[in-house]
Amino acid sequence: MPTYEYQCTDCGKPYDVFHKSKELIEDIVCPSCGSANAKRLMSIPSIGSSIKSNTTNAAPACEYANTPSCSGNCDMFK
Repeated sequence: MPTYEYQCTDCGKPYDVFHKSKELIEDIVCPSCGSANAKRLMSIPSIGSSIKSNTTNAAPACEYANTPSCSGNCDMFK
């Protein structure tokens, strides 16, 4: 079941929607304010692995990541 991230354009809260087979407009309702006005956010895929590592080579996220100010159009997504 795919999970999509949305952000309410009325209250600014992000939320996830679990779609069964295809995206239905009635599934996209903000759980905080009940608004149907939302924009779909770019998600980072989740990949599971059984390999464990003691190093952390991940680049730090910018200060606006996962906030209403982030549009996902910066150089970090290219």
